[in-house]
Amino acid sequence: MMNNVLKDYYKRLLDTVSNFKVEQAEAVAEAFIECHKKDGTVYIFGNGGSGSTASHICGDFLKGVSYGLERRFKMICFNDNNSSFSAISNDISYDDVFVEPLKNFLKSGDLVIGISGSGNSTNVVKALEYAKKSGAKTVAMCGYKGGKIKEIADIHFHAEVMDMEITEDAHLITFHAVKQAVISKLKGSTSGSMGSQYDSRVK
Repeated sequence: MMNNVLKDYYKRLLDTVSNFKVEQAEAVAEAFIECHKKDGTVYIFGNGGSGSTASHICGDFLKGVSYGLERRFKMICFNDNNSSFSAISNDISYDDVFVEPLKNFLKSGDLVIGISGSGNSTNVVKALEYAKKSGAKTVAMCGYKGGKIKEIADIHFHAEVMDMEITEDAHLITFHAVKQAVISKLKGSTSGSMGSQYDSRVK
């Protein structure tokens, strides 16, 4: 029984990946590169598993992509400051946990990435709406039917699947592909060498 569930999951994941629109991922990669050229800051956030993805990718760009660059990426994940996150949630509203810190930092030329499986998380919607009105570039990472953030953002990556776990997998896969594309563009590495770039440093 479990064997069938596992096989079905893998099949649906592979089907989803095979239907990715590469041009959407390319647009996300170009947004990172444009922000870097402008010396802007990337802000990223999401709820639950999407928040973990945001933190993961922020770490990837602060270390893995930035290592060796003369001008490094400036990137902040709003999920990573538990004090501000919980204070805003408790004292103002959970709907404002991402938009409030954006008000502290955001400038035109910055990049704002909101991740929501459904595409309808109110706190992600509010933050992307604010970012767009403020003149920042916006990216929506969504699943299911795309939701509100797909319509709000300048750029979107849509995992077209009605499954939260597969949506989260799809977003992480895409961010890792974007990471390697950005490294290739900025460092001149080829795709075949991406996986071995850390061999001399990984313990």
